[in-house]
Amino acid sequence: MMVDSKNNVGGILMKPESVNKTESFYMAIILYKSSSDTLDYQPLYQESFVLIKANSLEAAKAKALNYGKNETVSYKNENGETITWSLQQVIDVNSVLDDEFDSCEDGVDLYTRHFRNYEAYQSFEPLLSNEQL
Repeated sequence: MMVDSKNNVGGILMKPESVNKTESFYMAIILYKSSSDTLDYQPLYQESFVLIKANSLEAAKAKALNYGKNETVSYKNENGETITWSLQQVIDVNSVLDDEFDSCEDGVDLYTRHFRNYEAYQSFEPLLSNEQL
């Protein structure tokens, strides 16, 4: 991949690393799964985008895993069934695209991902089909 002096990597403008910063922001994508003691229960999955502050990518990954594990919760729903949300997997942890977002401007990109198969994306994204959860 070609890298020029203006932090252009393969046509994508990358944010330069700051040598004076001790901590940076990272975006963690964490997948949770619900379960129940009810026999006919259909699990629901939740994808969360969590902002993590850490001094390295490795530290951010460890914090994301810890965060996901600590989010496990059980409760009784309106039918008296026990519902448990637990960590399924930490999908990704990466530097935010622009961690200078403490300014007052609107529309700051924090995370971007790419995919090739729109039909596959559409099949699991309930907001695209107006599916009720």
